[in-house]
Amino acid sequence: MIYLLLGGIVLALVFWGSRKPFLKGDGWRVGAGIAALAAFAGAAYTTIRGGWGTGIVLGIVGLWSASEARRRPAIRKPASPAVSGPTLTEARSILGVGPDATAEEIRSAHARLIRLAHPDKGGTAGLAAQLNAARDRLLKR
Repeated sequence: MIYLLLGGIVLALVFWGSRKPFLKGDGWRVGAGIAALAAFAGAAYTTIRGGWGTGIVLGIVGLWSASEARRRPAIRKPASPAVSGPTLTEARSILGVGPDATAEEIRSAHARLIRLAHPDKGGTAGLAAQLNAARDRLLKR
C-alpha cells in the first residue's frame, strides 16, 4: 500500500512539475480528485483485509473528496476597465458651451446645471457625475 501511495505522489509531482503551483486556480479540484481515488483505494484494501471501520471511514473521506472535486468554483468577474471620461466634444455638449468658452463660462454653466441635476435636488448621481467629469475635462483638472 505504501508503494502505491508513493507512486501516486511521484506521478502527481511529475504532472505538476512544469505547471502552475499545486493548489492555485483549479489545482485543488485535481488534488481533491486524487485524494478521493486514494481514499477509495485505501477503503477497498482495508475492507478486504478485514478493517471494516477503517474502510468505512476511508470511503466517507473518499466521497467527501469526490464531492469537493466536482464543486464548481466561484465565478470571478473580470476587472472592469478604467473609465477615462468624456472627450472634449462630449464635455462641451454636456455643459452646453462652445469651443471658445472661457473658464468662467464653463464654471457658470456647470453651476447652473448642477443645481438642477444634483441628487439632493431630485437629480441622479450619474448625471451629476457626468457634469463633474465634463467640467474637469474642460478645465483640465
